[in-house]
Amino acid sequence: METLLWQVEQLPGLLAVSRSGQVRDWDPPTLDRALQWGRYFQHLHGRFRAQPRLRAALGQRLRRGQQGPPLGFGHLGRCPELLGLALLGNRALPPAACHRLLRTLLLPPSGQAAPGPCSLGLLARRRAAAQLLAPPSPALARPEEPEPSLRTEAQLLLSRLQEDAEEEQGAAGVLEHLPGPRVYRVLAALLLEQAGDNAGREGASWAEHREGPRPAAAVLSWLLGDTGRLSAFCRLLPGSLLVALSARYPQLGSAYLHLLCSWGSRLRHDPLRGQWASSRCPSEDELSWEELRERFSCFMRGPAPLREAALASLKNRKIQDGDFEVCGLSVWTDLLLEMEALL
Repeated sequence: METLLWQVEQLPGLLAVSRSGQVRDWDPPTLDRALQWGRYFQHLHGRFRAQPRLRAALGQRLRRGQQGPPLGFGHLGRCPELLGLALLGNRALPPAACHRLLRTLLLPPSGQAAPGPCSLGLLARRRAAAQLLAPPSPALARPEEPEPSLRTEAQLLLSRLQEDAEEEQGAAGVLEHLPGPRVYRVLAALLLEQAGDNAGREGASWAEHREGPRPAAAVLSWLLGDTGRLSAFCRLLPGSLLVALSARYPQLGSAYLHLLCSWGSRLRHDPLRGQWASSRCPSEDELSWEELRERFSCFMRGPAPLREAALASLKNRKIQDGDFEVCGLSVWTDLLLEMEALL
């Protein structure tokens, strides 16, 4: 058993080498040995997946001394795909080894199991689609409709979250290591799709792939669990998209409204210019008066419950700030007057 655990412990190192410049010394036999190790780890996954105690022991050994994104037991089953994608994206791989890799991927050895739904071919096609799909024309696109490339990346992320749901780190272990800031747009696309926002459109078959609301709940928990993440998420996305998400996820809408009020409280009135301005030392976690007004106006154009919640929030803030009726004394008075003029 100790030998088996030691072998599994080598997987992070194998994946790290496959992404590094060390592969420039690989010849075809070396590549074959690496791919054989990948198939061996996949075999271990199939052999021990129904044995919880062994799964836990193997997963714990995988996480020992890791540098970078955490690996879990589920990664053993995807080892050929992970290894293949890492090598395909490594320009240091010599031509002879690269040719052998392509032949192996396109023409698997006889007797090898047919690729499953998460095979390298599918993953490679999705990755290519995410890179090649161009964003639609701004004149034709609606902010609450994700770009095709974002939907493709969201599908990849959804698959990953579902596969890693049984791991100890769960969704948080995946989300913590996603590169930003584009990841927040991908998460928004995932949340919209999970809420059935695009049902009936092309690609609605994705609904057949999901397993209930668990991925959306995990994403929301991750976003709402950290003020910095939530702030970055809301700053990056347009107000119309955030209102569309708020209509489907009330807990996100409440947090977003609270964040808008927090941003608004940092504005100060400039009597010389007769307008609201940021603090003397503006930071990334602040909004201008114009942007704050636009974001609240998106609530006015949204569903009635959201519109009423935004107005109630502004009225409460106005009362707490002195309940002034004259412009220029309270940002909440001015905002409320602006919003009521839109109704």
